[in-house]
Amino acid sequence: MTFLEPLTLTGRYVILEPLDPAHHDGLVQAAEDGELWKLWYTSVPSPAEMAGEIRRRLALQEQGSMLPFTTRLIDPETGGPGRVIGMTTYMNVDAGTPRVEIGSTWNAASVQGSGTNPDSKLLLLQHAFEALGCPAVEFRTHWLNHQSREAIARLGAKQDGVLRSHSRTRDGLLRDTVVFSILEHEWPMVRAGLEYRLDRRG
Repeated sequence: MTFLEPLTLTGRYVILEPLDPAHHDGLVQAAEDGELWKLWYTSVPSPAEMAGEIRRRLALQEQGSMLPFTTRLIDPETGGPGRVIGMTTYMNVDAGTPRVEIGSTWNAASVQGSGTNPDSKLLLLQHAFEALGCPAVEFRTHWLNHQSREAIARLGAKQDGVLRSHSRTRDGLLRDTVVFSILEHEWPMVRAGLEYRLDRRG
């Protein structure tokens, strides 16, 4: 058994399923909801790139450095998986520490601000701290992606620093990467904050 095995995580609004090539069409429709690949500060695959992105993430899963998920809404009528709204992952996996980064996340524009993102983060953080025994969980984002930076800070993560000229974007520009983390002893307070936010939504 490896450190990270594919699994399904179920929350209040979303279900995180192991990424599968069969999710392709649903992921294309989710990306088209807001034409997310046109946002220059993100790395959302275009419809033409989606199959390749699925293959890339599954190849990294085979190597043990990523565990990718497809994010679905919970169907209010059945309580089961509903429409596909995006992707998320455990990435940059360090099984020895153990430590993971939560990233490569995107959600359809129509569900942003609806509680799906904090629900997804609660599921991933809870599994990382309470099942995998991680002493820390990391988040990274583009310096200019203010929406993402604010969302990560709202989780209760603290900014560790900025990696200057850290990597290149799809168009070849150098990107500054902001690094955040949540430590194990901070998790109970972060969990309480996320649960409070979800409770307020009813």
